[in-house]
Amino acid sequence: MTVLVLTRDADATADLVIAELNNRGVRVHRLDPGDFPQAVGLSAHIGPYDKRWVGSLKGRHQDLLLDRVTSVYYRRPSSVHLSDEMSEGDARWAESEARAGLGVLTALPCPWINHPYRNAVASVTPMALATAARCGLIVPRTLITNNPEDARSFVKALPDSVAAYKALGTKAPTEVDGQPHALWTTKARPEDIDDSVALTAHQFQQWIPKVFEVRLTVVGTQMFAARIRAGSDASRIDFRRDYDSLTYGPCTVPDKVHDGVRKLMHEFGLRYAALDFLVNEHGNWYLVDVNPNGQWAFVPFLREPITHAIADLLEQPTS
Repeated sequence: MTVLVLTRDADATADLVIAELNNRGVRVHRLDPGDFPQAVGLSAHIGPYDKRWVGSLKGRHQDLLLDRVTSVYYRRPSSVHLSDEMSEGDARWAESEARAGLGVLTALPCPWINHPYRNAVASVTPMALATAARCGLIVPRTLITNNPEDARSFVKALPDSVAAYKALGTKAPTEVDGQPHALWTTKARPEDIDDSVALTAHQFQQWIPKVFEVRLTVVGTQMFAARIRAGSDASRIDFRRDYDSLTYGPCTVPDKVHDGVRKLMHEFGLRYAALDFLVNEHGNWYLVDVNPNGQWAFVPFLREPITHAIADLLEQPTS
């Protein structure tokens, strides 16, 4: 039995799960797919009578037989690292081939938390919101457009003529000192919307006057809910902007939300997800984000139980 953990070297969240598995005496093999092909070797084969790929990964510290893997924890692997001696054209080709070759790992016939293909689908915002609505969850009125006039009309028709402007993807539009610069949620009014909206897709959502937020972390069939109260103007717009101002507490998940989330997990084939809700004064829970690979260790009182729950699924993948 071996649990394969796919993540980059600096991943404090994965460290918690690995430490728990080590304490239980479970064999763990940690690997960053980004080290392939320079620091990781792959040799795998399949034939007419084989049921799976057979072979090994030769890493910097230890080797791994593919048929020994019983579960996979997919976290935050880095990008493929290629030789600096390649030309730009050769590097593009080699990166494409390397990613395709690492498809051997995605073919491992064992439980994943989560399989990257499952994550990829659930991370598509229009797909996530539509699926959530079909599952009985409440989502805010949302417009995705590259038409400036449609955007202004949409926002003008909302209560108080204000919307939440949110990025659709995960890539940063600019860099500061060579590092990606996060694009936080911001308030948008009709007069804030100019013709640059036409340059790409943009997402505008109904602004929900929240009493508090909820980070609902799902592991298998278990749900761990944390009420988050913002303590600063910045965190009231986007809590990621000021973690130091946040306070956390437990909360009960309404039955309708519980049932909707369970259906959502089933629809996407996920065993883990971190979901963000805004709760208004009437107690309505609005789902605003589905994070199939979201963080969870920042909530102090849930750090240990979530660590144990993930370790349980990896240690007993068929349970």
